[in-house]
Amino acid sequence: MFNRLVGAFVRSILVVALIVMPSLLLPNVSADAAQVVALVAMFGAALTFFEYMSAFPGLIEFRDAPPFNRVRFLSLFVTIFLLTLICRGISDPSVLSDFVTAVGALIGYVLDLPYSPVRLMVQALPDESAMQQVNLMRVLAGLSYLSSLISFAVFLGMLHRRSWPSKSGSFNVWINLPTFDPTVGGDVVSRLKRDARVNIILGFALPFIIPAVLQSASSLFGAISVGNYQSMIWTVAAWAFLPSSLFMRGVAMHRVAIMIDDQRRQTYAAADLEPLLA
Repeated sequence: MFNRLVGAFVRSILVVALIVMPSLLLPNVSADAAQVVALVAMFGAALTFFEYMSAFPGLIEFRDAPPFNRVRFLSLFVTIFLLTLICRGISDPSVLSDFVTAVGALIGYVLDLPYSPVRLMVQALPDESAMQQVNLMRVLAGLSYLSSLISFAVFLGMLHRRSWPSKSGSFNVWINLPTFDPTVGGDVVSRLKRDARVNIILGFALPFIIPAVLQSASSLFGAISVGNYQSMIWTVAAWAFLPSSLFMRGVAMHRVAIMIDDQRRQTYAAADLEPLLA
């Protein structure tokens, strides 16, 4: 119980640090924006704390199957920090911000290919955007996309090196997949594989779809605010993080389906051998 309490508290503090990071590091943040960020941070901390304190399922998937959520959180944390550092370096440059900006510019230049996700994200900016804003978007998009690819590669590497999701072979679907009902809609393995394919397809398509949606919705909700660094950071980070997260979710669900199928085969084989050994 004590370990669960400490773990939930540490996770809630990390969530607060993630949410408030841009508003703390960026200059000239208004008081109203800071209050909204503080409110969102409190809500995120409370949700995380009660989720990990409870022994029952809630909203967070793969809660008891590390390092799935740890890889995703670390990826988002690093992405937000690097993007914030780049935006802060525009008005308050430092050696670190200049270095990260240079690396992001190189990555953005390499990934800015025709019809690539980075090119589409740059084209989602308003037509009247200045060249400096276009270059900034290219840097942020390139760095975010690379971070998402690295996190996905790290997760795949951990899957091959470790017996994920459980070395003992047991996996509680009720706790780790709270939105998945194994008692509804046919065979569990088939449904898990189907959902895994849907998540992988969405993870591949969203980097191309999101910029098109942003550009189409600009007439109704306004274009991407290149002057508001906080909104720009979260938009670009979400554009890169969400597809990568769906990719990892699809791979994880397929891994769980394979594990359940293997356990079934072993159970059936033991049942077939039992009369022969009697």
